[in-house]
Amino acid sequence: MLIIEQLVTSFISAAAFGIIFNAPKQSLFKCGIVGMLGWIIYIGMSLNDADAVLATLLASFVVAVISQVFAKMYRTPVIIFSVAGIIPLVPGGLAYDAMRNFVQNDYNAAINLAAKAFMISGSIAIGLIFSEVINQVIRNARLNVSARRMR
Repeated sequence: MLIIEQLVTSFISAAAFGIIFNAPKQSLFKCGIVGMLGWIIYIGMSLNDADAVLATLLASFVVAVISQVFAKMYRTPVIIFSVAGIIPLVPGGLAYDAMRNFVQNDYNAAINLAAKAFMISGSIAIGLIFSEVINQVIRNARLNVSARRMR
């Protein structure tokens, strides 16, 4: 039952942020799917005792890949799917806990939580960038093969 709740909640949060970011109505369902798939990868790895940073890195990479596929399929900008799909992975609760500990003068816990939130945020960025780099390498390889055939 926990997994179904996670799926539904992540779908709703990603689709809702699609609404907030004025994504086209026909892409809201797809935004929810992207967010749900990214979150289920994160939860699956977390339940199997993977590090949160590594789980977030892989999940954000998958979100970016699926976003690129959907963008090509539906002829829309990649950012529509990637921004909405990344939202469930953002460590907002962790950052809140870090700030709460700072306010309560528990600096050791606050620094630990802030460092973890920072690393998770960085892994989101790295996952998105790594996916785009791989996409560009594949695209350039295809263009080079096409150019060689035309000679």
